[in-house]
Amino acid sequence: MHGIGIAHGAITIVNALPTGVGAAVGVELTARAEIDLRPAGTQEKWQITVPAEARTPLVLGTLATALRRFAPGSSGTGALDLRSDIPAGRGLKSSSAVSSAIALAVARATRAAVAPEEIARLSADASIEAGVSATGAFDDALAGLSSGVIVTDNLRRERLAAFSIEGDWRVGLYIPPASHPAAPGLSRAFSDESEAGRRAADAARTGDWPRAMQLNSELVERVLGYDYGPVRAELRRRGAYASGVSGLGPTLAVVTSADRLDAVMAGLPDGPAERRVVPFASALLARGRPA
Repeated sequence: MHGIGIAHGAITIVNALPTGVGAAVGVELTARAEIDLRPAGTQEKWQITVPAEARTPLVLGTLATALRRFAPGSSGTGALDLRSDIPAGRGLKSSSAVSSAIALAVARATRAAVAPEEIARLSADASIEAGVSATGAFDDALAGLSSGVIVTDNLRRERLAAFSIEGDWRVGLYIPPASHPAAPGLSRAFSDESEAGRRAADAARTGDWPRAMQLNSELVERVLGYDYGPVRAELRRRGAYASGVSGLGPTLAVVTSADRLDAVMAGLPDGPAERRVVPFASALLARGRPA
């Protein structure tokens, strides 16, 4: 039994910590999980070989949960291979993408028919259990399996709205080397910004995602102390369509048309940060069918 799962990273439109409503859009950074399962029926539980560098609570927890969900009552041996080009701890949804890719790989291997929401819910539950997310980041996981802007109620695990993004857009990523703080420890600080969070969420739900991205970034910058306001103003002057802190940072994402890309990217700060340019993602659930 063989399965491949692929999920995208994403950038934040609205952080869910202030209100429970989040919004994100996938970008072409990917996590890929490949699993081989050999049912035996002679063991009490599955024994899956996982590379040492990938043996994190999130990976192991997602794998165990996915096997219980998609292969109930079975056991055996297997091997998991995991690869990702999403920078970890930078606000680009690497945890959600890795978890979703693993869950999807197990579903493919067991020939389970799944919807994106089911995989995203499993990923959200595993993320909370592993302590990497306070809300489960259902929006991030679903955006990583879909296309366009996805708005969700993360507490109820419900999709609230979805908007396609038409046009020849590019997403510039300014990725400083430092990692962001852990989300579960920031819940109180963000809850104090609930009114500002509601304004950002309302803008996202009506489809005004550039405005939502701006309001959210102002909020996150206040809470975490990022000084991106002057940079975002300069990016706007150079023709950027939208920009903002992604997740808890430190990544700054900027959306621009292809013809303004060079001018906009030249407006990013100097320093040791990595710079990438990626397109928005297309839907992935049809990919990675079992071999």
